[in-house]
Amino acid sequence: MKHLIFISLLLFVPVLTTAQPSFRLDTIYANDQKNVALFFPEPIRQGITGSENFVFTYNREKGQYFGLLQAKPGKESNLLVVGKNGTVFSYIVTYKKKLNRLNYFIPTSKSIGNERPIALDSTPLAKREDTIDNKTYYYNKFCSYLIDRKQRIGRLKKRNEGIVLRVKNIVFDKEELYFVIQIENKSSLDYDLNFLKLSIETRKKGKKKSLQRLYQEPVFNYNLPAKVKENETVKLVYVIPKFSISNDRRAVLELNEKNGERNLKLKISHRFINNPN
Repeated sequence: MKHLIFISLLLFVPVLTTAQPSFRLDTIYANDQKNVALFFPEPIRQGITGSENFVFTYNREKGQYFGLLQAKPGKESNLLVVGKNGTVFSYIVTYKKKLNRLNYFIPTSKSIGNERPIALDSTPLAKREDTIDNKTYYYNKFCSYLIDRKQRIGRLKKRNEGIVLRVKNIVFDKEELYFVIQIENKSSLDYDLNFLKLSIETRKKGKKKSLQRLYQEPVFNYNLPAKVKENETVKLVYVIPKFSISNDRRAVLELNEKNGERNLKLKISHRFINNPN
């Protein structure tokens, strides 16, 4: 009888091994001082941590795309997230006192599987389109998150004839700087936007002092308006490739009115550029 049981177990071992593929799980670090935001490609239906010293919060009623992770000191654990469409994501979570990253934008390709079998489409064209869509999705979701965030970098403001231009925040993420900008129209006349430009100014030394200006082209802009109506406030985001400047240079944000003269130039010191959030 013992021999029969042993043979039966041997017969079943290969089946169990091949049916369960192995995945190398990525690690996400968190602590109890800051929120680590995780953005998923579909609304979160369920999120579970394996230990009480890790807390993952998300909107259980509305089904939002992101959740927030915090951790207390202790042994590492795991996080399991199931999306609205059954997509499954799994990560190792570890406490870390100093965090180098606060935002994780997770593509569908990081899924370890689905609650139910799904057909895989491996068409090269579809993959290229997915890559573009994921990048645009990443920008849109992160920019939306930054606009709703209350974090500020300093008092960067310029005012002219009832038009107020502010830089609310500068955030570094994935080799890019995100400039969170606010345009407020406190006048009784609509403001038609001609252009909004960011440049770097260098002061030339010598008897004839002059300014050299180098414009920085955004790789993406979010919620850029054509018009700011009277008594309206608009928030937008410019995504610029990462750069730094020396103390004899500065960044300048220019807001120019179409068919008008309510133009503003907001000067941004090197200390804000070199020390983003």
